[in-house]
Amino acid sequence: MKIFPRKLISLRSNRVTSRWVVLLIDLSLVLQMFFLAYLIRFNFTLQFQSYPFVAQIPLVTIVAIISFYLTGSYKGVVRYTGEQDAYKVLSAAFFIALTLAVIVFLNIEFHWVKIFTIPRSIIAIHFLLNAIALVSSRFIFKHLYENYFSGIKKEDKVLIYGAGASGMITLNVLKNDKTRNVSVRGFIDDNRAKRGKTFNGVRVYHSSDIDKAFIEKNQIKEIIISIQDISNKEMMRIVDKVSELPVKVKIVPSVDKWIDGTLHSAQISEVKIEDLLGRRVINLHNPAISQEIFDKVVLVTGASGSIGSEIARQVSQYSYAHLVLLDQAESPLYDLQQELYAKHANHFTCIVADIRDKERIDKIMAQYKPDIVFHAAAYKHVPLMEENPYEAVSVNIFGTKNLMEAAVENKVNKFVMISTDKAVNPTNVMGATKRAAEMYASFMNTNSDTQFITTRFGNVLGSNGSVIPLFKKQIEKGGPLRVTHKDITRFFMTIPEACQLVLEAATMGKGGEIFVFDMGESVKIFDLAKRMIQLSGFHYPDDIDIVITGLRPGEKLYEEVLANEETTLPTHHEKIMIAKVSEVNFDKMNELLQHLKSVLPDDEEQRVRLLKELVPEYISNNSPFTKLDNPQSTGKEETIK
Repeated sequence: MKIFPRKLISLRSNRVTSRWVVLLIDLSLVLQMFFLAYLIRFNFTLQFQSYPFVAQIPLVTIVAIISFYLTGSYKGVVRYTGEQDAYKVLSAAFFIALTLAVIVFLNIEFHWVKIFTIPRSIIAIHFLLNAIALVSSRFIFKHLYENYFSGIKKEDKVLIYGAGASGMITLNVLKNDKTRNVSVRGFIDDNRAKRGKTFNGVRVYHSSDIDKAFIEKNQIKEIIISIQDISNKEMMRIVDKVSELPVKVKIVPSVDKWIDGTLHSAQISEVKIEDLLGRRVINLHNPAISQEIFDKVVLVTGASGSIGSEIARQVSQYSYAHLVLLDQAESPLYDLQQELYAKHANHFTCIVADIRDKERIDKIMAQYKPDIVFHAAAYKHVPLMEENPYEAVSVNIFGTKNLMEAAVENKVNKFVMISTDKAVNPTNVMGATKRAAEMYASFMNTNSDTQFITTRFGNVLGSNGSVIPLFKKQIEKGGPLRVTHKDITRFFMTIPEACQLVLEAATMGKGGEIFVFDMGESVKIFDLAKRMIQLSGFHYPDDIDIVITGLRPGEKLYEEVLANEETTLPTHHEKIMIAKVSEVNFDKMNELLQHLKSVLPDDEEQRVRLLKELVPEYISNNSPFTKLDNPQSTGKEETIK
């Protein structure tokens, strides 16, 4: 004998019980609607004694039970009522009417019994009443369950910032959201003419009406910003204002990001780091990229890093011949490999190798014969490289040199190197080594058939070791956030933006260019820290404070402007320019590189001294190597007139 668990028996018992309850309620409604049909037919009087109404009730009951059984309308779970359930209920109502009509017709023909004499008008009215009552009851019970009988969903009271078209769409999306019980308590708008008006039953408040007291009185949990075609400056003003209130701040994405042109509630998310840029995210859509990569062998170095991995992801979407991913970091490279497997990427190979190993690099290049190389491998952390010049020089200069020489030897068509804004008038070892790599790329471009192209961009949001993940960790620990200087500023871009620039450069570059972005205004790190505290639901400085720690070795207070008329030339894309740089004495550069390579590993001072001679504009800042600078040096990179 099989014994069922008590919980399973209880579950099945409840399910059977609920079906009987639904059946009885539906049957009760059918009989009530039958009586109401007679009342309507006889102008709400009881003058239908000539019709055996009471005697007809058993007939209607039997017909209704049979109809419900055949259609299965009572088997659905009321709290999950949907279109299919409504269709079954309507089918049952129609079957009842059809069966009664057939019985009445046959009774007229064969003169069975008088009780079957039901006026045809009664049957028609009864059908309409049944359809309305049965369908309505389903959705009424569903609503009652969701709002009164279910303790699972707690009501979330929200305000929508923006009483325009986008705000109205957001209101409808929230009302139809089945995953949450959202109550929109008002619109916020900066237009005083809308103040006090009501849209779709929701009142509009002016932005000046919303303060901490209003939020607490109305128990508001979220403010959702839903405004399209708004300037970045205005968006930041709104974000800063509402972030000071004790609420979560969310945002509706731009229309172009809606799924098939329709906004979904899941797309309404907390303000992202991209929204703190102070400018619109730059999107490049160049169909020539697909043609450039088509049927080509592509090699990506530093493939498991923030930039390299995103380049790999974007390239994997095109019709390449083979994708070679190279990195010395085993575990992150394995993670990228598994990610690409999961996305069903084809024809790719992951190689664990160090770009400093010239023999290994030569063999890899000879084996795979890449058409395009994206060189993202580098040491990039300024303070660490200031303490380890040997590593910075060996990887950023000589590792890059190995790759470039192997590329020329194996007739690579294009070599795209990822550089940094810190290579502009460098003040640290890392920036100087990247500038030296740019110089060698220029030399190789002049002396080979391979097209060497360089891309420069600022700090990348969310990249490994960048300020945003660091601030997040500090917030999670309760603070404080550590900022090196209250006035320090940086240019920022997102990882996808950076990688789009790299792919765009590979397409438009003819060799010898250093491409830079128009990155808009620089961002004050202190302000960025305050916004992150506020958007995390805390208050500065009451909950989480910001500590000024002082500039780190080699760190600039302001990054150089990367894109202006004096230092750049325009391209066909308004957001992409070509940097103008000083001419390089290649003979002297090669001589200095030979000396630099021969310096003993522990002689860091001599290494940096030669690096400063190689990159004349390199002037150390807040560093032990400041003593090596020539006091008469201007420290400025000359431009070609």
